[in-house]
Amino acid sequence: MLVIPAIELRAGRSRVVSWPGASAGIGTPTDRPEVIAERFVAEGARLIHLVDLDGAGRGVPINLEAIGRVAVRVAVPLQVAGGLEGADNIRLAFAAGATRAVLGMVAADDPALVRDCVAVAGDWLGVGLDPRPDRIAAFPWRTWSAPTLEDIVDALAALGVGRVVLSHGGSEPDPALLNRLVRAARLEVLVAGGVTDRAAIHRLRDAGIAGVILGEVLLSGQLPYPAALEAAA
Repeated sequence: MLVIPAIELRAGRSRVVSWPGASAGIGTPTDRPEVIAERFVAEGARLIHLVDLDGAGRGVPINLEAIGRVAVRVAVPLQVAGGLEGADNIRLAFAAGATRAVLGMVAADDPALVRDCVAVAGDWLGVGLDPRPDRIAAFPWRTWSAPTLEDIVDALAALGVGRVVLSHGGSEPDPALLNRLVRAARLEVLVAGGVTDRAAIHRLRDAGIAGVILGEVLLSGQLPYPAALEAAA
């Protein structure tokens, strides 16, 4: 299972200052995303997840320059989310150095949008979903009734989407639900949010998840990246 460091971008900088040695008072804190990404790659990261917070708020990618700075510093794929809902937006992100694009949950209710984005990104396209039943039920679906998570994933796979990113907020993922989804799904399943320790990573690994995306828990030094890698092995 991949352990994917996440860096949230705001005004060209990391929203969370990275200081892996904070507990021991060693190392140098930084909010430069390219430096943070380089550190993780040096420790073994095979993929970096970048979230354009400004882009998510404005509906178009904003932190393209920051994405470009990361791209020239690391030789691993960059998965970008935030403000990419639209084929032209994905093209902008790819031109900046992204190699994967993740759409927001709104795409799950817009097949035409997904088709356009698949035409640009192909297998490198993903869709972010909140798998919590109450969140799915509360989403303003255009259908008569709210679909199940399994229905949404099946529909996205049929449209050619290569992966889903299940974001749980602060709630810990349900391994049993995820295992059922992984066994039934025709695409790659990644998990983000709600994972703060090695035991949770173990549970996701055993559930068959392809990758776990970790942000502040890594950046703050609460969970050292090598320990997260060891738990996922």
